Amino acid sequence: MSKKISLLIGGKNFDIDVEEQFANFLEFQMAKDFNAEGNTEIKQLLQAYVRKNYELFSQDVDLKKLIQKLQN
Repeated sequence: MSKKISLLIGGKNFDIDVEEQFANFLEFQMAKDFNAEGNTEIKQLLQAYVRKNYELFSQDVDLKKLIQKLQN
């Protein structure tokens, strides 16, 4: 089952459908990154994108270190 999440970005409303199991997590994360009650500026969207990619990069580095440690 899916759930619809709405976000106002640059004056345009965007609706996305996500799996219900993921929806609560996504809503929480989006509330931290965006103005959930009003308009989110495009600059905020870009900043959030960069932050999330940095988090993924850091996780990737940590995972590779752990794999290397386990292989030795």
